[in-house]
Amino acid sequence: MPRTFLPDRGIVRVAGEDARSFLEGIVTSTVASLTPGTARWAALLTPQGKILVDFLVLAVPEDEGGGYLLDVPRALAEDLVKRLSFYKLRAKVTITDESEALAVAALWGDETEAPGRTYDDPRLAALGRRAIGPRAEIEALGQAPLADYHAMRIAAGVPEGGKDFTYGEAFPHEVLMDQLGGVSFNKGCYIGQEVVSRMQHRGTARTRIVPVVFTDGFVPEDGATVVAGERTLGHVGSCARGRGLAMLRLDRVADALAAGLTLTAGGLALTLEKPSFATFAFPGEAAETAQS
Repeated sequence: MPRTFLPDRGIVRVAGEDARSFLEGIVTSTVASLTPGTARWAALLTPQGKILVDFLVLAVPEDEGGGYLLDVPRALAEDLVKRLSFYKLRAKVTITDESEALAVAALWGDETEAPGRTYDDPRLAALGRRAIGPRAEIEALGQAPLADYHAMRIAAGVPEGGKDFTYGEAFPHEVLMDQLGGVSFNKGCYIGQEVVSRMQHRGTARTRIVPVVFTDGFVPEDGATVVAGERTLGHVGSCARGRGLAMLRLDRVADALAAGLTLTAGGLALTLEKPSFATFAFPGEAAETAQS
């Protein structure tokens, strides 16, 4: 039964009669269309379009208090409350950090049940479900090692903030939010929207996080630089069981592959693996097409 408590996750509650319109006007994805019990990946950006914090937004039924629960890195929960409160102005909302009372678990494989509220992980079906419930009950759930969850996440190609990218430095496209439902290109304005839309319509996202496979099964230290010859291509984020996620300049990777160079990180050879959900041009695809 693969389910485990996620100790580095916290919960921020946004409630009140203006909660929906308040969040809709400042985060990257559409909140207004969420129905109770469903969730969506979203982020709060800087005006320059970089990610301050990302989170999963879960809509709560009215008979359970209504509003939204934000499944967020626990280390950033207090800061998120402050940032959201800054934008509150006269909106009729309450914003509270409930990380002491509530906790998060991941459920995957055949596991679907847990205390509290359970919901499908909105990023990718392969990630299974999440549960938000009373901290003591969620902490008692941990059956599978936490490393198993992250190995599954890495193999699925889904990045996580603080492990695969640095907050305040990465754009949504770079961390695949455009690929995994974390950005809406149809709704109205939100903070940083102009930059994100321009990157989408001009196709200027040259750097992306992509799955990599290490050919000998070993993995380098997190953060190892990826190189081809003497040229730096990017760096590795989290790794597990012969796989990893790497933030790479894809145009440089394509040049390296065309030149027949081997990609390495920490002295270990690696290859890129296109995730099943990716719709962007992937290094080596044009060459493969030309040969077929």
